[in-house]
Amino acid sequence: MAAADPRLDGDEIDPRFSYANERTFLAWNRTALALVGVGLAVANLLPPFEFAWGRRMIALPLIALGGLVSIVSLREWLANERAMRRRQRLPTSRLPLLLAVVITVVAVVALVVSVVGATD
Repeated sequence: MAAADPRLDGDEIDPRFSYANERTFLAWNRTALALVGVGLAVANLLPPFEFAWGRRMIALPLIALGGLVSIVSLREWLANERAMRRRQRLPTSRLPLLLAVVITVVAVVALVVSVVGATD
């Protein structure tokens, strides 16, 4: 059974690898905070579109993606830490693909809402 704290599981590793893993985790969480912040800014600071739901269609996926990125980054930090300590291959990450797909969809929705729903 795996230890709750991955740093207690397996062999001791060079601290630089563990620190690099932690920096990656913190970078993903910085991205998550930025997504939530942009989502909140879109929801509260953009002028209204012709469609009442326009701002929400842009903001809600960004906020949800920010929360998801934070959760997945923790899971990946744990998995990477365990793999390094067990001298196993690092697991592959689907987080960059998820981020790219959702941001692309949000960008297309934002473009459509901006062009079709402008109140000019």
